[in-house]
Amino acid sequence: MKTEGASVRSDVRHPLWERMTRASFWANKLKIWLWIFVRTVLICGISFIILYPILIKVMISIKDPVDMYDATVVWIPKHFTLDNFILVSKALNYPKVLLNTVLLSGLVMFFQTLSCVLAGYGFSRIKFRGSGLLFGCVIFTILVPPQTIMIPTYLQYKNFDVLGLVSLFQGNPLNLINTYWPFLISSALGMGLKTGLFVYIFRQFFRGIPKDLEEAAWVDGSGTFGTFTRIILPNAVPAVVTVMLFSFVWQWNDSFFTGMILNETKVMSSMVSGAWGQIMFFLTGTGGAQSPDPLYASMIQNTAILMAILPLIIMYLFVQRHFVESMERSGLVG
Repeated sequence: MKTEGASVRSDVRHPLWERMTRASFWANKLKIWLWIFVRTVLICGISFIILYPILIKVMISIKDPVDMYDATVVWIPKHFTLDNFILVSKALNYPKVLLNTVLLSGLVMFFQTLSCVLAGYGFSRIKFRGSGLLFGCVIFTILVPPQTIMIPTYLQYKNFDVLGLVSLFQGNPLNLINTYWPFLISSALGMGLKTGLFVYIFRQFFRGIPKDLEEAAWVDGSGTFGTFTRIILPNAVPAVVTVMLFSFVWQWNDSFFTGMILNETKVMSSMVSGAWGQIMFFLTGTGGAQSPDPLYASMIQNTAILMAILPLIIMYLFVQRHFVESMERSGLVG
C-alpha cells in the first residue's frame, strides 16, 4: 500500500515538476541568448569604432578629387583611382622611407628586447640589496613624460662623450644627431621607448616559471647564463613575441624622439607630418608658398597616413595568431 501511495503521489507531482523544469530550461535559454546578443552588440560596436577611421581613409584615398565635391558620394566613389597612392609614393620617395623605417624599427626591436629580457630575468630571479627600489625606479620611468627629458636627451647625443674619453682621443665629442646611433644606444642600454613596461612584462612572466626547472639545470651542472639561454628563454617565447611586436610598432609610430633626432633621414612618422609640403614641392617646386585646396590636402594627407600604417596592418594579418596567444600567456589580458 505504501508503494502504491508513493507511486500515486509521484504521478500527481510529475506534471508540476515537468512545467517547472520546462520553465527553468527556457529561462536558461533566454539568459544565454541575451548574453550572446549583448556580447555581439559590444563586439560590433567596438569593431566599428576601431575600423571606422581606417575605412574612411581607404575610401577617401581611392576617390578622384571630383568625388570630394560631390555631396552624393559618401562611401563608394563614382570615379575609382589609384593616382593618390602613386603621387604620394613618388613625392615622398615611399620605398626608401619604408626601408629606413623597417631598418630602424627592426634594430630597435632587437636591442630593446635583448636588454629588457635580461633585466626582467635579473629582477625576477636575482635578489640583492636595493633590488626592489631599483625595480621601482624602472617602473617610475613609465610615468615620466618624455617632454621633461627632451632637452637633456638631445644635448647628450648632440655632444656625445663617454667619461671624456671621446674628447681625449678625438679632440671633440661626437655628434650623433641624424644617425641611428641614439636609438641603438638607448635600446641596448634599456633607455628606449616603454622600456619600463617591457621589463615589467618579462619580470612577471619569469616569476610564473617554476624554479624547479632552474634547480634541475643547476644540478646537471649548468650555470646561470646557460640555464637562462637553454631553459628559461625557450619557455619565454610568448613574452618575447609580445615585447617584440610592441617595440616594433611603437618605434614605427613614434614621432617625438624620432623627429627630434632624425632631421634629414626620413621615416614614416616624419613622412606623414610633412606630407603636404613635400607633395606641393614635388608638384610645383614652391613648397608651401601656394595656398592648398583644403579638400585635396585632406585627401593627400589621408593617403599618406594610410600608406604609413598599411605595412603594420599587413604584418598583423600574418602574426595575429601568435600575437593573441602571446598576449594571453604573458598575462596582459584581464
